[in-house]
Amino acid sequence: MSAIETLPAPTRDLATGLANLRDLGFTVVPEVLCGDALKRTRDALYRAAESDRMRGREIEQFALDIGDQSLTQRIWNVLSRDPLFEDLAEHPMALEYVRETIGWPALLGNISANICSPGCAGGHLHADQTFLAEPWPTTGPQGLNVAWAIDDFTEANGATRIVPGSHKLNRSVTVEEMGVGTVALEAPAGSMIVFESRLWHKTGVNSSQDQTRAGIFSWYTKTYVRTQENWFLALKPEIRQFASEEMLTLLGYKTYGFGLVNGVSPE
Repeated sequence: MSAIETLPAPTRDLATGLANLRDLGFTVVPEVLCGDALKRTRDALYRAAESDRMRGREIEQFALDIGDQSLTQRIWNVLSRDPLFEDLAEHPMALEYVRETIGWPALLGNISANICSPGCAGGHLHADQTFLAEPWPTTGPQGLNVAWAIDDFTEANGATRIVPGSHKLNRSVTVEEMGVGTVALEAPAGSMIVFESRLWHKTGVNSSQDQTRAGIFSWYTKTYVRTQENWFLALKPEIRQFASEEMLTLLGYKTYGFGLVNGVSPE
């Protein structure tokens, strides 16, 4: 499989975006975070990243990253780091795509960040629903990634790279296919990049001299999939206390699919 040369233009039209998801496995929604909202979110993310470095709270290297860990920083459970990240997890545009692609109720499996600094060597090509036996269901994806471009995503600074249309294979990447051609998902800061769980993708190489590429990745799944983050242990108590009904569903506190309590969905 070879990558296509030209990607579809970013779109704010939901029908067009869903068609892109169906045909290519991804779509880009521009100008979702703008102005002060983008600045405050970016500041909050880089503040959390700096705090982790200062306190030595970076964990061992993520299995999908390549090369020097100091150049590819992962910030986990950003939901507990600043209320601004709660806004991203339940952003109305993001949840529109969740509802239309994998249905509702759904679970928020994880929301984390990836900062790719100059010299970052990128990552391994993979798909996100490897928890399923192959071939995967042809009825559609079992999960959906909503990535937030906090900095510009460019070819040079390590934008997420994809194999458009690979979702139609309904299987994971083989060892022999790790070097298949990919294209960079370029998008201006503030864009929302939506791609489904069968799409082959990876972190790009940051070959720039002075540009970091920060992205926040929200991973949503159907309710039968166990969350990657254990929200019941990881969350700050106030997030649960003040959560909206949608957020409670995403975290597994209300959804029927996550399990009943004495025969009913928990309050």
